[in-house]
Amino acid sequence: MGGAGSIERAFVPGVERLTFPLPTGPRHVHCYLLDGDEGRLLVDTGLGFPADERAWEGLEVDSIVLTHMHPDHVGGAERAAETTWARVHQLGLDYDQCVRVWGSADWPERMAGWFRAHGVPTPVADELIEQGHAVAPFIRFVREPRLLREGDRVDGWEVLWLPGHADGHVALLRDGVLVCGDVLLAGISPAVGLYPESRPDPLADYLSTLERIVELAPDVAYPGHGEPVREPAERARELVEHHCGRLEETRVALADEPRTGYEVSVALFGDELSPPLRRFAVAETLSHLEHLVFRGGAARSSDGSLAYTAA
Repeated sequence: MGGAGSIERAFVPGVERLTFPLPTGPRHVHCYLLDGDEGRLLVDTGLGFPADERAWEGLEVDSIVLTHMHPDHVGGAERAAETTWARVHQLGLDYDQCVRVWGSADWPERMAGWFRAHGVPTPVADELIEQGHAVAPFIRFVREPRLLREGDRVDGWEVLWLPGHADGHVALLRDGVLVCGDVLLAGISPAVGLYPESRPDPLADYLSTLERIVELAPDVAYPGHGEPVREPAERARELVEHHCGRLEETRVALADEPRTGYEVSVALFGDELSPPLRRFAVAETLSHLEHLVFRGGAARSSDGSLAYTAA
């Protein structure tokens, strides 16, 4: 698993892309090297497989900015910082979640229990335990980073807090160039899921993020996966329409009798998903269900169970 990253320079001046393979999902993750006013920035650090760590050797970097706490973005942070001597920057909310998840030995069990509570069959939920403990040794985030806030600047790049895909997700903006992590992806819709201890309405956060991108209208966005987004505002509008359609599908899938997040996810995504994809589907379904609850289009079950009914 994993392999040495390759640097590509086919972007606007001052932006280079470093790509690492992943064993699952999109099969790759992009990190970026950016020119700053006085030095160089590295945005994200990959999952942290041993073979990937060779990429940091000889790399001249003054600052490291982490867009969000998902493992394929923060997993290699400790080794990258040790090798380059660069200071790591991370939004405070995002760092707190890093500590609660990757800094806790029992997070796979806690996450599996949360999925079971939402109706996910035990074998599907508990597969997460084995997978989680297998990947945990590779996720080495940095303790006590320099904490970022909305509006900060790192070597001339403006920090934007753009929650939704992750509560503490940030992007960097300068001269019409948006380095956006997983906020915008060209070919797929970024996952927007509800998880334990997350903000209460991540879909509302994400829709606000998309509206902000429309208003900012950057010239280009460089994402964590896939190709550059050449018309970011238009892509943001497309994603708003996607989620509006999914919200209506979710509302239609509800009934007078309580249905768990798992049951609604089967209605929306079918019953042929692999366990990892099913867990993503349930988290995505829950974010849409909770958004409907806040808007009055659905209700949580009155019997105290973690289930939903039509409003």
